[in-house]
Amino acid sequence: MSYRVSYIDTSPAPGAALEGAPRTEVFPTEPAALARARELFDQMFYERIAVSKGSGESLVGVCLQLKLGLNKE
Repeated sequence: MSYRVSYIDTSPAPGAALEGAPRTEVFPTEPAALARARELFDQMFYERIAVSKGSGESLVGVCLQLKLGLNKE
């Protein structure tokens, strides 16, 4: 099963086509998709980050926060 990470790219990178452009990346495994989502959260230039299964079902809420380690201080 594949996993998708969708997000809005707001990075101030020079030469970027469109600031605020939607992006989607596909990953073969859930751990790979979660690792990328965590990278995006840490970089702070991305908004509305969503992780979903190939079937379209989103990983959301507390489950996603726990998988990303966002509950740790």
